[in-house]
Parts: sequence; structure tokens; C-alpha cells
Amino acid sequence: MQALQLYAGPTALQKIQRDGLRAEDFRMIVGASGGPKWFVLYGLDRYLFGDFFAGRQQPLMTLGSSAGAWRLACLGLADPVAAMDRLAFHYSRQRYSDKPLMQEISHEARKLVDIVLGANGPAEIVGNRLVSVHIVADRARGLLKSDKKVLLMGGLGLCAAANVISRRTLRMSFERVIFHSGRLAPGFDRLADMPTRCVPLREDNVREALLASGSIPMIMEGVRNVPGAPAGVYRDGGITDYHFDMPFLSAGSDGGHLVLYPHFYSRLTPGWFDKALRWRRVNPAHYHNVLLLAPSPEFVRALPYGKIPDRKDFEIMDYDTRFTYWQRVLAESERLAEEFAALVESERGVERIRPFAEMRHH
Repeated sequence: MQALQLYAGPTALQKIQRDGLRAEDFRMIVGASGGPKWFVLYGLDRYLFGDFFAGRQQPLMTLGSSAGAWRLACLGLADPVAAMDRLAFHYSRQRYSDKPLMQEISHEARKLVDIVLGANGPAEIVGNRLVSVHIVADRARGLLKSDKKVLLMGGLGLCAAANVISRRTLRMSFERVIFHSGRLAPGFDRLADMPTRCVPLREDNVREALLASGSIPMIMEGVRNVPGAPAGVYRDGGITDYHFDMPFLSAGSDGGHLVLYPHFYSRLTPGWFDKALRWRRVNPAHYHNVLLLAPSPEFVRALPYGKIPDRKDFEIMDYDTRFTYWQRVLAESERLAEEFAALVESERGVERIRPFAEMRHH
């Protein structure tokens, strides 16, 4: 049984078939929203952070929303693998009261961000000359600025209804904010699908930007007035950019460089409100230079409960059941790393990479 699936856009597929899987060809790595779904990628992340990208001299950009932003922020730290280990260890051991309020969950999230970053994390990310971290959060408008559940539910309902008609209606409710260290990824200052603002990361806003990117509406409080950014309430970046539908490296400026996307699904959902809209797909042109890695259906079926972890596990499992299950997934995730490492090191098996057009989109 193969644990790993690989899909590539036409530019990426042609280059990899010609040159092999070379770390220096990748200039961006992408991380999707999805809460504890990322546990299935833990082993792969450790290999990528500690081996595949180790010792590189070329710039590398990260792009993440919510849990994806938390994962990839580790790459900007002095010891990325140690940071990833802290994130997995403490995230998988989170414990809440029976019916936690938003304040309790936000408090635990802030503790987790502080643990992962450590005392010097913000300075390390801001001062990193090789890795440029990009964190997506959403600045709320109208009813969505409120943490009062009745108002927030009303705003989310209106937003979801309008989104059925067009994703472009999100611009009425949110402004995408891309917090970034170092050089901004080419083209991000020209995104036109919705209002987008780019804000430099500073030592005094790294924690707040990460917390904002993961602040799920109705589950956590919005983050107010991030230093260095426009005043307002910031919420989960996955609302607008759940799995991303944007050009990652704009044409003409990437020099043929590729994008690596370790993902927990072999399908892509543009925004949070698109999860139930099976016809809403990403633009394949945005993925022309992307190599996407994902666990195979067979691998997922062999996991406990036949699925990867998700936020509902907090509701349907007691702590001990959830803990045992999540630790098993973290351990099994090593198999994805072993398969990818074998492809990289043996320089054989590139024929396993399938065209992006064959990937499931719903």
C-alpha cells in the first residue's frame, strides 16, 4: 500500500520529470487551514523542515492560514523541527472543560502559540534572511466584528448565503490581510479577487498575527487591533483562504520556480464557506507550478476510525480516546515522510506523480 499521493500542475510536472525532485527548485511551501487535520502531515513536515530544505541557500517563502500558518511559521524559527515537535506535542494534548467558552479556547490557543514560538521566536522569524513567512488573517466587517454569538451567527449566515452566488461577495464581509516577514511574495500586492492588504511582521505582532490567523468564528474570540496593522477585529484566515485559490508565484517573476503543497486531502476547497459547495473549485491555472503531496485513501482508511483527525474529535471523543487516536496518527504520519524521502533520494518513482487535472476536486 502506498501512503502518499503526488499531483503536479503542468509546469511542475514537466520540470520534475526533467530534473527530478530537487529542494532548490521550490521557492514556496503552502499550508492549508484545517485544525488537527495537519497531524497526518507531521512526519512529512519534520522531513521537509529538517532534511529536504536543510542547508539551502536560496530564499524560501511560506504561505499559510490558520493551522497551516502555525505549522509553517516553524520554518522561520532557528530550529524548525524542534518547533514542529512542540506544536504537535502540546496541540495533541489540549484539554478543555465540557462546554468551553470562546475565552477558554482563545486562552489555550494563545498558550500554544507562545510555547511554539518560545521567547525568541518573533525575533527569529522577523530576522530570518532566508525564509519569508506569510500569514493570512481576515479583517472582519459589519456584524462579523462582534463576538456576540447572535450577531456573529447572523453575519456568518449572510456571508455563507452570498458566497453561494459568488466568492467575490466575501469582499463585503472581510479584508484579506497577509502578514509577512522579509520580502513579500511576488504578486501578493496585486491580488484582485478580494481586498488584500500586506502588513510587515514585527517582533510585536508575530504572536497576534498567528493567533488571528487561527481564530475560528464562534469557537474563538476575534483578535483586536494587531500592532502595525489597521485597527479592527481579525479572524481565521481560512475563511477566505481555506485551501487557497490564488497564484502562488506570479507568472514572469518566479523564474520557473515551484511551489510545494503538503496537504491532508487530495482535493482543494477555496474558502471556508465553500466546503458544502461541491461545484466550487480552484482555478487550475493557479496550480500550474505546484507539487501537491497528500495521504492516499488507502492510508487514511487504515487509520483508527478510517479518517484523519478533525475538530469534531473534541466534541465526540473523551480526552483519553482522542489522545490515543491522535498519537497513533502522528506516529503513522512518518510513513508519508519515508515515501517522499525515498522518491527524493533514489531519484526513481517520479512516474508516480499524476497530473493535477486527475485530482479529485470535491
